[in-house]
Amino acid sequence: MSTQTFHLPDVGEGLTEAEIVQWRVGPGDAVAVNDVIVEIETAKSLVELPSPFTGTVAELLAEEGATVEVGAPIITITGDAATPDASSGLSAHGEKHAEPEAAGAVLVGYGTGGAATSRRRKPAERPVRASVGVVAKPPIRKLARDLGVDLAQVTPTGADGEVTREDVMSHASQASVFRNLATPDQPAEREQTIPVQRDVAATAVAPPVPGPAMAGQRPVEQVPLDEAREEAIPVKGVRKATASGMVRSAYTAPHVSVWTDVDASRTMELVKRLKASPDFADIKVSPLLIMARAVIWAVRRTPLIGAAWIDNEDGSAEIRVRNYVNLGIAAATPRGLLVPNIKDAQDLNMRELAKALEKLTFTAREGKTSLADQQGGTITITNIGVFGMDAGTPIINPGESGIVAMGTIRQKPWVVDGEVRPRWVTTVSGSFDHRVIDGDGMSRFIADIAAVLEEPALLLD
Repeated sequence: MSTQTFHLPDVGEGLTEAEIVQWRVGPGDAVAVNDVIVEIETAKSLVELPSPFTGTVAELLAEEGATVEVGAPIITITGDAATPDASSGLSAHGEKHAEPEAAGAVLVGYGTGGAATSRRRKPAERPVRASVGVVAKPPIRKLARDLGVDLAQVTPTGADGEVTREDVMSHASQASVFRNLATPDQPAEREQTIPVQRDVAATAVAPPVPGPAMAGQRPVEQVPLDEAREEAIPVKGVRKATASGMVRSAYTAPHVSVWTDVDASRTMELVKRLKASPDFADIKVSPLLIMARAVIWAVRRTPLIGAAWIDNEDGSAEIRVRNYVNLGIAAATPRGLLVPNIKDAQDLNMRELAKALEKLTFTAREGKTSLADQQGGTITITNIGVFGMDAGTPIINPGESGIVAMGTIRQKPWVVDGEVRPRWVTTVSGSFDHRVIDGDGMSRFIADIAAVLEEPALLLD
């Protein structure tokens, strides 16, 4: 009887580590080639890993929640048939055979070395796994974990017995009734003083983590966690990547923000007509579509908006003007903020752009956005209007020089031909890298977007 060890592979995103989110198998379970055995989370996406072996699970070498380096062993499988099926395209070490296209497995091999960075429990200490065999997408499984819901206890209503988001939320709501949760009492003290070591406060100058140093920044003293009143949330995965990128952007690119109010009544009329058009019958149409076209049009008139500041190794710098638009859309997902982008958006007509926006949004919400879809952006739109916000000063996405915020569209009094009338009004705001763009350029860019929202016929130019 042979034993094979499966190492964490490089899932094709060039990353060095991943978090073990959920095991789909446990010791003693029988597995076949291409059965999903574990769900992992990289810095940008959730990935289901299939088994390259047939046999019986002997041991799980990394516990759920552990961060594991590429190349580290994560599971052992034993049995007379514990060898990779030729059709899997994987060798006994998780590497690709010479003819990978004959396989259904999606792994691409692994690095050389590395080990789990978190302590592994002994087999007897591992918690009993629940929800094995439940049909649910990765974001739904994460939602269930966050709410403390055992998927095995949820009644599925989706197609083919799949557990849906509504199923999980309904189960969690019903469970909360039986828990009889009470509102915590308000603390008696209005304020609380946490002592700070004077020598540390007086002498320490440290940067935020991660990010470049800021003069005068003091570290936060590490104090014991009050488990009765506080909760510690580990910073990892998407949140870790977002934090790193935002700090790096905020403290390297000098941000300047501008905004203007816009009468978007004609944009709303156009959206209504598109929704009624047979050409758009199968596509979701919203004001974001017109906003996206407006941004693409305005970038063409002010190309520096889509340029990038490049620091060269010899100490010199350059501004790289990109004559194309990879349009990023900031997406709030259950896993955190993602900014996938539509490649070469300038080449798409209205219908194609609408389809691309719809696909981008769906993919992000399902947790299937690839790292490649989040790289190479040239400018980003953040639609804060969906949260009821009028305007904001967003932080520029790293590698770009501008970000535009679209506020909520609501009816307000507006002066038209000397008379006050109800009109659909929104606010267009944006932040820009002042190393690349001067005030006249950023103002002209925002004014161009506003002009299109006020008169979408300009898109015919």
